[in-house]
Amino acid sequence: MSLIFYSDKCIACGECVEACPFGVLRLEGETLVIGDGCNLCGACVEVCEVEALAVPETEGLAPRPETPPDGVWVLAEQRRGELAPVTIELLGEARRLAEVLNVKVAAVLLGDEVAHLSEALLYAGANQVYLAEHPLLADFVEETYAAALTELARKFQPEIILAGATYLGRAFIPQVAAALKTGLTADCTAFAIDPEKRLLLQTRPAFGGNIMATIITPRTYPQMATARPGVFKPALPAAAPDGEVIRVDLAALGRPRRSRFVSTVQEIKERIPLNAAEVIVAGGRGLKEAKHVKLLEELADLLGGAVGATRAAVDAGWIPYAQQIGQTGKTVAPKLYIACGISGATQHLVGMQSSDVIVAINKDPQAPIFQIADVGLVGDLFEIIPALIQEIKKDRG
Repeated sequence: MSLIFYSDKCIACGECVEACPFGVLRLEGETLVIGDGCNLCGACVEVCEVEALAVPETEGLAPRPETPPDGVWVLAEQRRGELAPVTIELLGEARRLAEVLNVKVAAVLLGDEVAHLSEALLYAGANQVYLAEHPLLADFVEETYAAALTELARKFQPEIILAGATYLGRAFIPQVAAALKTGLTADCTAFAIDPEKRLLLQTRPAFGGNIMATIITPRTYPQMATARPGVFKPALPAAAPDGEVIRVDLAALGRPRRSRFVSTVQEIKERIPLNAAEVIVAGGRGLKEAKHVKLLEELADLLGGAVGATRAAVDAGWIPYAQQIGQTGKTVAPKLYIACGISGATQHLVGMQSSDVIVAINKDPQAPIFQIADVGLVGDLFEIIPALIQEIKKDRG
């Protein structure tokens, strides 16, 4: 389908050209030219007073299929026999969604010799654990994991599948969605349920974090989404879980593979990983130079925490990308977040605003970071941080 243009009505005013967000329209003399790439957003139609443009009518939505029988699934991400924290976070959120839909929660556990993790998943809120153990699942290979989860979804038909927006989740969950011919919303920060239509309302930042978009999958099952780690609070463990572990054999694992696992190179880490830190000391453009990162490291070490950064500090080469927090980095929710020389751009706030206590240090009293801070210190960070360090040392003798 393409945009409908009535040339006899056009007065070549140029309003539509300015309104087009994709630069598809242009005027050549008195003639409107419609280039490739129009997605029929209708922005030009709304501003055309002479009605020279129109969007073609589309067919109505197909009837929604019958509700699948198997409730809400969470991918139980694990590495070398240890569950990723995002798994426990998503199980808590899945329980909340499942209560609205009146369905069960299942965790999908893929790996080799990982059955011991099933109990932890049941305690974290799963009613069922689908356990697929095989030597080919011992190490993460996108093709193998995608084939395994696709086969399970086709067999048991979940209504919703949630996974972490981690390296692993981002790598193969889109392949699963494509194989199941359904939609996928990435990097979600909130979920809700439309109980009447049984729709999963998937909210994520858009347009550089300037708006929050809520996306639905109204025509297909399962409804799929990945969620940012650190956004959702883990559910309290069950006192006495009564769920079941269902072992499954997968035919997909017997098929030839086009890729194979070679090896993993372990990154050397001197400090606590960001997603496991209870205290994070983060720096932004206000650090001015790379040498001042040592101030953050000293304060973080005293508090038993980790060092984080804004994109500006990372782009400047002061702090490694692995420590970047925000829309294009990691999402964290520590007990204490100390923002040093950070103005508070929306792109950074979406990555840390769930922290329990936020302390902001900035010399600009109008900085946006103070709007979400629990404690605000207006002043020069090169004076305040050394003073904090000295007070902590003095307090500890």
